Amino acid sequence: MASEVVTSEVAVGIVTVSDRASQGVYEDRGGPAMAAYLERVLATPWRREARLVPDERPVIAATLRELADEHRCALILVTGGTGPAPRDVTPEATEDVCERILPGFGEAMRTASLREVPTAILSRQVAGIRGQSLIINLPGKPAAIDTCLDAVFAAVPYCVDLIGGPRLETRPGTIEAFRPRS
Repeated sequence: MASEVVTSEVAVGIVTVSDRASQGVYEDRGGPAMAAYLERVLATPWRREARLVPDERPVIAATLRELADEHRCALILVTGGTGPAPRDVTPEATEDVCERILPGFGEAMRTASLREVPTAILSRQVAGIRGQSLIINLPGKPAAIDTCLDAVFAAVPYCVDLIGGPRLETRPGTIEAFRPRS
């Protein structure tokens, strides 16, 4: 009897926060942009847990809890709702569910974005930890998603290691995951 090799896929949450996209007024381009980025960068097999939700703080928070607690997503990327407009509540919803906030992620992403657009200082994206899940807020514009993930992704696999998540490997020639040598 031949033994079967089973490769388990890492669950990754892909959340788009948008009133209009969730109502079908326009196509969600943020979720596919985040997924395309991960396809390019992650060597580890992964599966997408995609969600499209309105700019409603309780709905965003409930979605993040579901992805972290029920689906055990090692990484949850959230696009949209990070600006200064009254309905932009993604950072607050993220803070509602996280046990710890990681300010360096937001700082690095804003710094990288500021090299491209002066309005990057208006962005309020945050990152934090819930259990064994790393949650990262990203801007809603697809080009900004790549800029921000490029700025922080080298640290993502090691962060997931530190919180007890699965080992994430990156593809050679893309972002090199940084792990300190022991």
